[in-house]
Amino acid sequence: MNILELKGISMIYGQVKALYEVDLTVEQGEWLAIMGPSGSGKTTMMNIIGCMDKPTDGSVTFDGQEISKLGPSELTAIRRDKIGLIFQQFHLISYLTALENVMVAQYYHSMIDEDEALQALERVGLKDRAKHLPRQLSGGEQQRVCIARALINYPRLILADEPTGNLDETNEGVVMDILSKLHGEGSTIIVVTHDPEVAEFAEKTVFLDHGRINKIVRNSRPANAKTDADALKAAGAL
Repeated sequence: MNILELKGISMIYGQVKALYEVDLTVEQGEWLAIMGPSGSGKTTMMNIIGCMDKPTDGSVTFDGQEISKLGPSELTAIRRDKIGLIFQQFHLISYLTALENVMVAQYYHSMIDEDEALQALERVGLKDRAKHLPRQLSGGEQQRVCIARALINYPRLILADEPTGNLDETNEGVVMDILSKLHGEGSTIIVVTHDPEVAEFAEKTVFLDHGRINKIVRNSRPANAKTDADALKAAGAL
């Protein structure tokens, strides 16, 4: 079953064609990576998939609904209810604790539930850091709070923009371990990345060039491959 279909998607800013007649299908439960050089259209595609922009031409069908012609408020509702966003810059509220940052997502979706938010932090190994402010957390811990926030409303799609871009090697391994477990549980994941090692975790990699899909490659990484974080745990380092 397809959860996302892009058909003939183009995005034009003045005289610039950021995307041009892009076709892409993502199956439910699939893990897809999107790569390409600067200016290739990665961010534009992410914004369209994430209901932050509407294409100039073409159609987008997400979770059985054609969404490319919807208005801003309708797109906001879909993004809020069905998409879990993970950002390179984290976008945590500085004066709220890790727990409160997760609960903010609950507030805009339905109602807050502290126990449920704590469970989300526990899933990413941060229950004991629930009362810490962002400045009291490492970069890797802040990204894990961002993941917990993205998961709290049980999204149909997890969309991650350079999720390891600001992390060192150890924390990159921890984050990729979490995403691997989520994929193993059936989550649909799309990761925009410049890092070939991050892309290799996905089942397929879409390569963009000048607003077009250059090629789609099925990756060879075995589904049960251990991540760097697994290896570190086995060695007692985590």
